[in-house]
Amino acid sequence: MFYYDWTMILLIPGILLTFWAQSRVKSAYSKYSRVNASCRMTGAQVAEHMLHSEGIYDVNIEVVSGNLTDHYDPSSRTLRLSQGVANSTSLAALGVAAHETGHALQHRDAYGPLVLRTAVVPTVNIGSNLSWPLVVLGMIFSWNPLIDIGILLFSLTVLFTLITLPVEFNASSRAMAALGNGGYLTGAELPGAKSVLNAAAMTYVAAAMNAILQLLRLIVMTGGRRRRD
Repeated sequence: MFYYDWTMILLIPGILLTFWAQSRVKSAYSKYSRVNASCRMTGAQVAEHMLHSEGIYDVNIEVVSGNLTDHYDPSSRTLRLSQGVANSTSLAALGVAAHETGHALQHRDAYGPLVLRTAVVPTVNIGSNLSWPLVVLGMIFSWNPLIDIGILLFSLTVLFTLITLPVEFNASSRAMAALGNGGYLTGAELPGAKSVLNAAAMTYVAAAMNAILQLLRLIVMTGGRRRRD
């Protein structure tokens, strides 16, 4: 028998925003990955130069497989750049490389939101895995405390996505300042890199919105069940 869960409607805005954000990233990256920077430096070279100009010599740069798999790992102090970024001289590559380098600078400066995000990662990982099973079990056995614990654990996921926003926006801000002040990009080239980073930032906004809407759905769904009980 088909069961219609009307609370799924609550997720539609987040899903639409996610599709739009992903489309925007793909479009911006595709466009500016075909425009080479006049400095002719690769993403890896720019990242290394930026780190050294800030007096940072203990961050390793690794080239990894995949498309846009770039990230900074604070636990091992490693900047991992995808092949398309590390070996490219495009505006898109330099923007992404500078952004990830911005995270290394945040780590060096003990940037508050990054420190907080790193600290809550283990708890969030546990919470994200247990939240829905606990809610479902609580609904099956009509045990509200279990539902409440599940919702509380999922709230940690929402908190994580919200903490991520200032971390990502600040890294992009640092990246743009470094690209301009360091002479890596000209004034005419900066908007291209900024367009890529702005598009990428919207994916984090979409993730936060999806998490909030999912939490709202959980509350509405379990609230209706409690009223029936």
